[in-house]
Amino acid sequence: MKKLVSLVLALVLALSMMSFAAAEDPFVISVLLPEFPADIDFVMEDNPVLNKIQELSGVKLDIHWGPNSTYAEIFSTTLADANPPMLVSATNARDPQVINSAKAGAFWDLTSFVNDPENYPYLSAGNQNIYKSISVEDKLYGIYRSRAFPRGGIYYRLDIAKEVGFDKEVKTIDDLTELAEKLAGYSADTYALNMCSYTAGTINVITVAMGAPNTWGVDADGNIYPAHKSEGYKKGLDWLRHLYEIGGIDPNFAQISTSDWDTIERNNKAFMRFDCLDNAHRQQEWFENNAGATTQLFQTVGPVAKEDGSITVWPQNEGFVGEILVMKNAVKEEDLPKVMKFLDWCNSPEGQTIINAGLEGLTYDVDEEGFRYVPEEKSDEYSKNSQMYHNNVNQLGMGVPGNLETPKARVNRGATELRQRYEDLNVELAPYAVLNPCAGLASETQVNFGAQLDPIISDAAVQYIAGLIDEAGLQAAWDEWAAMGGDQMTAEYNEAYHAAHD
Repeated sequence: MKKLVSLVLALVLALSMMSFAAAEDPFVISVLLPEFPADIDFVMEDNPVLNKIQELSGVKLDIHWGPNSTYAEIFSTTLADANPPMLVSATNARDPQVINSAKAGAFWDLTSFVNDPENYPYLSAGNQNIYKSISVEDKLYGIYRSRAFPRGGIYYRLDIAKEVGFDKEVKTIDDLTELAEKLAGYSADTYALNMCSYTAGTINVITVAMGAPNTWGVDADGNIYPAHKSEGYKKGLDWLRHLYEIGGIDPNFAQISTSDWDTIERNNKAFMRFDCLDNAHRQQEWFENNAGATTQLFQTVGPVAKEDGSITVWPQNEGFVGEILVMKNAVKEEDLPKVMKFLDWCNSPEGQTIINAGLEGLTYDVDEEGFRYVPEEKSDEYSKNSQMYHNNVNQLGMGVPGNLETPKARVNRGATELRQRYEDLNVELAPYAVLNPCAGLASETQVNFGAQLDPIISDAAVQYIAGLIDEAGLQAAWDEWAAMGGDQMTAEYNEAYHAAHD
């Protein structure tokens, strides 16, 4: 009997050791992420950040980078690839190609996972309204990447503004116009407004500030209409056209890559930007770390009132930007829970901290109050480490339960309180944010032909700003949009809107 017991114990021990060894073998997950900028030498082998992710999550990441300037094309090709990465970051969750691919069965249905708090506590803690907004036919195919709301806005070079005689707070459209015109006259080889090939953000900020709706609006009769049919949209385009005419916008703006957007400001070639407000403190800190700045160079703009006193703000996002998709032909059904466990871990406190910030002693230190920070004497070292080992790993971040990072970052760094101002402005601007009434609604025409229809409007706007077409040309483009499917899309959104609200 003793021999039998000993044999059983030996077998149990052997089996347990085999299981432990198997558990130590990492589960490899391949992922496609956008990269900003695209010229960083990211280290994959013996990367301490990736090693720590593997240690804590049991997953070895195989990261494929796509330069942001060409990411749309790379993303499109990836969806058609017979052997795609397991996880793919979609920068636009409502892109027609994403919706069509979801309907065609390209992605796993994740609905049951986000509704399982016992096994996926962090994914299930996400905002159910946002999950609903990115669902397709009531099924969820991605995990949204949360964003601060409203986030979009205006910032400018405070020191240059003072040089050209503007030394007051921007509170009205007239103030903004005065500032832009004065910045335009700073010198012959600089520009007031930093615009690049990503024209949508710039156009949306100013047109909504002028009173246009956010993509779609609701008229006095309760019907849906496209933003370009509003008076505010045309006023916004006229504002940009005027600034272009007086030399306030680079004539080549439509050809400037998004990867060069920051560089233009850092080379002191443009002094105002309509974009994510948090970029202001990032630019400020870059100047402090790389150009020796010791005073505040940038300022963020708060609510900007129209002539009638009303304030309208483009929110830049609906509380999310893009999503992480799980490719069905890259992930076996039996492996899907492992992939979802990893995504759940990414949203945990330790997952968020590593993905968004890196590692203590490598990319940041912790001060006596328990906050993350970068000591001045380690700035160059940590910046280099961040580029080599962390790069844009944060593009895998989702943050669906909110910011659970631990330790959290110290809000203000360097010479200014721009980070705190950004946090404050998110609260101050939120009541004025103009939401898209069609977010989450379906239009078959948008899904099937949106990729052809949307550029008609955006291309015409760019051409009008640059003086290549006049008002008649702008109207002709709008008429073409309507005839090619825009009117049908409007009717479909109206039907969906009234079905949801009447």
